Amino acid sequence: MIEKIKNLAAKYADEFIEVRHHLHENPELSYQEFETSKFVQQRLASLGIPFEVKASTGVVGLIKGKNPASRIIALRADMDALPILEENDVPYKSKQPGIMHACGHDVHTTCLLGAAKILNELKAEWEGTVKLIFQPGEEKNPGGASLLIKEGVLENPAPQKIFALHVHPGLPVGKYSFRGGMVMASADEIYITIRAKGGHAAAPQFTADTILIASQVVISLQQIVSRNNNPFNPTVLSITSFQGGNTTNVIPSEVKLMGTLRAMNEDWRFKAHELIIKQTKELVAAMGAQADVHIDVGYPFVLNDVALSAKAMKCAAEFAGKEHVEETELRMGAEDFAYYSHKIPGCFFRLGVGNEAKNITSNVHTPTFNIDEAAIEKGMGMMAWLAVSG
Repeated sequence: MIEKIKNLAAKYADEFIEVRHHLHENPELSYQEFETSKFVQQRLASLGIPFEVKASTGVVGLIKGKNPASRIIALRADMDALPILEENDVPYKSKQPGIMHACGHDVHTTCLLGAAKILNELKAEWEGTVKLIFQPGEEKNPGGASLLIKEGVLENPAPQKIFALHVHPGLPVGKYSFRGGMVMASADEIYITIRAKGGHAAAPQFTADTILIASQVVISLQQIVSRNNNPFNPTVLSITSFQGGNTTNVIPSEVKLMGTLRAMNEDWRFKAHELIIKQTKELVAAMGAQADVHIDVGYPFVLNDVALSAKAMKCAAEFAGKEHVEETELRMGAEDFAYYSHKIPGCFFRLGVGNEAKNITSNVHTPTFNIDEAAIEKGMGMMAWLAVSG
């Protein structure tokens, strides 16, 4: 079976590189993936794979092998792009100004479509059912995964496990990486508004200086992690936006702060929320102003099932050779695959797409991100193999 999957992946590689080009040229933002969704539906229909549409743009297909009820595996790919202006000079450059597949979701969708073609062609030779999940909105709260779960994507039939891949530009093409347990962080958005009586900058005694107060808040919030969190519990609290005032001689009546909290422990995560709110409000009040604090709760941490990830790593070594399989590093980035992983055993793994010799090294979420397209064959083959063996 390994050789059959490898041969088909190689046979169809050029076809799916062109699929990736089409998707890359036509990116769509989160929850606006209407044309992408239609394209995926057309590809599945051309293969005779039944599907249904969920959460407006999500597409869920089913491929039944022998004894369809014996095992049910889900494979997931996200479809949305980012609001980034592409700077790559390539023939398949984004045609949508200010929108780009800078996180590789075009690659993820392509690899799942490729795996679907392989699995469909070999369906008389493997056991069970494979559920194909093409998901909207990974880049934006509340996360397309949460919407699909609410609409029953993990039911009828209910998958026993789920796999997803993600491009990794720091990993050379041809390699894969896996990790069991916690692998990515939760992500929450912090919004703080500080209000007080403003006034003339030359007469600060008649004001509550919102700029100074907000500066104290930024410094104070850093102590929440450094003095309340266990040092062995990965956490990041970053204030990323400071907005207030528009001239040199006026102390503004309002300052807005924005930031993010990343954590890998759910109990500590929500304790930190309480500390952020309490510390901000009390410090601001003590300095003569008022604070509104809103924390938009985002994705939980990604929890890779330990046993499933160990098995997947072994299967990957069988498929690609031990020398091409590594352990994934912990990351404080977030992924809404987390919602699936807290419901059923999941394995979120990395696909190497980098190539220093070709100067393909830019990180995700940058305007120059790109991949070595030899990764397409590697990704679709591995997805198909994990579906039948993982």
